Formats: sequence, structure tokens, C-alpha cells
Amino acid sequence: MPAITIKNIPAELYDQLKTSAHAHHRSINSELIHCLETALMPRPASPRERLAAAQALRQRVRAERIDADDIQAAKEQGRA
Repeated sequence: MPAITIKNIPAELYDQLKTSAHAHHRSINSELIHCLETALMPRPASPRERLAAAQALRQRVRAERIDADDIQAAKEQGRA
């Protein structure tokens, strides 16, 4: 299995990695591998997870609903 050495890790980043490893009951090496896998090899989200994420985003935005008339009015205003 390949091995790498990471140099010049900022102290704050290393502390966060160490804290996260401790919280997840992993070694620092295992935590780093987990972080890399999560960042570089994300698993596909299920339709249910995508829907939940979209609903959560919609709750945070709290925008008024836009209908076809609003879109047409915006187009006409932009052309004026």
C-alpha cells in the first residue's frame, strides 16, 4: 500500500485533525484517510438525501415563490 508524508501542516489544522480523530475514536492517520476519502471519493447521495438537502436549503432561503408572471415581468424590466 502506498505511503505519503505530509510536511508543514499548520498547527491549527493538525489540532483540528487530532481533535476529530479523538472524537471518532480513530488514529490521526485513520482520520486523515477518512477525510481524504470523504473529500475525494464522495458516495452518491440517494434521492431521499438529495430531497432532504433541497428542503433544508429551501427552509434557509425563505424566499417568496416565483411564478411564471414574475419571471416574465423581470424579463420585460430587463429589456426596458
